[in-house]
Amino acid sequence: MQIESILDACRPDCEQERQDLRMMRQYARAFDDILLRENEIAHFSASSWIVNRDRTRALLAFHNIYQSWSWTGGHADGDADLLAVALREAREETSLQRIQPVTRAPFSLEILPVPPHWKRGRFVVAHLHLNVTYLLEGDDRQPIAVKPDENSAVRWFPLDDAVRASAEADMRVVYQKLNDKLRAQAW
Repeated sequence: MQIESILDACRPDCEQERQDLRMMRQYARAFDDILLRENEIAHFSASSWIVNRDRTRALLAFHNIYQSWSWTGGHADGDADLLAVALREAREETSLQRIQPVTRAPFSLEILPVPPHWKRGRFVVAHLHLNVTYLLEGDDRQPIAVKPDENSAVRWFPLDDAVRASAEADMRVVYQKLNDKLRAQAW
């Protein structure tokens, strides 16, 4: 299974990521449909922390469901190439076409609780996203645009402002972790 090779490429650098990686491996072994959102307990998703070339700004979208500034990302929907999922979602949600991975390896891991909500007229039960995050580089001089069915704004933020912009306290912790990891790397 390609998910196992993606998880093998992860290099957790904190206890949260070590424990989440352990649990992701267990879920991947337990469920045949772990790549599909039809698994209402947990399924894989891919997100991206999109930064500019200078690594001073992050690109966020104002998410319609959560009413918060957020990273880009989405469900695997059967695609085991989570980097391809992250790139596709980043392009769809921002209209930014010049996006490339800083590295092909996952940048971060998170198991994220998703509260119950309505999406496109359908009730979605509470579940977990087994999220693999990729660090992407985007050209902050290129045009960006909203994807109206998912977000209502797209904007570049200075890194620390990107954390503060989120209305979701649990996501601010994740975004701060991503910034800390970004700053700790010698690019």
